Amino acid sequence: MAVAAERLGVLEAADPELAALLQGELDRQEHTLELIPSENIASPAVLAALGSWLTNKYAEGTPGRRYYGGCEWVDQIESLCQERARKLFSAEHANVQPHCGSSANMAAYMALCQAGDTILGMDLSHGGHLSHGSPVSFSGILYHAEFYGVSEATERLDYDLVLARAREVRPKVLVAGASAYPRTFDFAALRRIADEVGAALLVDMAHFAGLVAGGAHPSPVPHADIVTLTTHKTLRGPWGGMILCPESRAKDVDKAVFPGVQGGPMLHAIAGKAVALHAWSQPEMRDYAQRVVANAARLAEGLMARGLRLVSGGTDNHLMLLDLRPLQLTGRRVQEAFDRAGITVNRNSIPFDTASKFNPSGVRLGTPAVTTRGMGVAEMDEIAALVAELISDLDGEATLHRVSARARALCEAFPLPYS
Repeated sequence: MAVAAERLGVLEAADPELAALLQGELDRQEHTLELIPSENIASPAVLAALGSWLTNKYAEGTPGRRYYGGCEWVDQIESLCQERARKLFSAEHANVQPHCGSSANMAAYMALCQAGDTILGMDLSHGGHLSHGSPVSFSGILYHAEFYGVSEATERLDYDLVLARAREVRPKVLVAGASAYPRTFDFAALRRIADEVGAALLVDMAHFAGLVAGGAHPSPVPHADIVTLTTHKTLRGPWGGMILCPESRAKDVDKAVFPGVQGGPMLHAIAGKAVALHAWSQPEMRDYAQRVVANAARLAEGLMARGLRLVSGGTDNHLMLLDLRPLQLTGRRVQEAFDRAGITVNRNSIPFDTASKFNPSGVRLGTPAVTTRGMGVAEMDEIAALVAELISDLDGEATLHRVSARARALCEAFPLPYS
């Protein structure tokens, strides 16, 4: 792995102890089937930007309006990143400074409402996100958070129920988007609901931004007052966030990001975002987005064909939720067993789950990372077989070794892009 070896060589000379830890994590990634839907694999070009001398520069403010000197080059880098984001998502304005999705959401709330105002978001246990109003998050501490959820009958959003909830609580901001919802959103319906109750519509597309970029998921941009996203999930870039909005909200958004919730931007991360956005201008990335969805559909079909139950009966996007209640298993037990087999998943609450959030009744699976490695529908059939085999015999040592060997063989056939 030439790229990795070069980087580790520099680090070994300066800090061999940390270099050894990084080598361990690289080995884990190289030989593990990564099925966590919020994780992906950044390109060598993105890593090069992240490890650049841009780390040395402070640049509070926005291009052309900095509070520091010496910004002539970083102004051009950030402007280029903004231009690429606007073009890719057909947005009028882009702020590319947020450090992560949660800080992007914090700035979005600040731009749309006041502390104490009511926000209405998707319930965390039904697929929402901590930053959509959870009482342990800033969003539930600073704002009065109310929630909507999926229909118990279908485990999908019923927009009549969302409307009824919005009429009941009259939110200042209607929040859409999720971290564990396996279906697409009807953004036009959400816009109508927001308009009826006089709310702003905030869409958090952190999970499916890459699918939107590749035309594999409807875009919220034409419908939302503000769209937030992360750049490290399906978008396949560096860790970070972004905000898109109409020009009419640009000033409020920029002010909310800085000085509202952040100081100086991470310019190395912004350069990495620019690299990732440029990649999405190429036809092969549109194909990648389509393959992520096709692989997820095939994996879901394979799991259900083997008798496993998926929340809502499948998936429209990059992720699926495995309901463990029929198997009388817990998410933590399954996650830990899969770790031993070299398959990474994450335990996750499912709608109407009565178990604790620390040890819930579900497991979340996704296809972005394995698709980045080049795997296709044939490999999804193999992965479905491995998941079903291991989950049927979590304590069997022979099963563990057999599944582990097959998972490792898949990884070796589709190596990381760092060689």
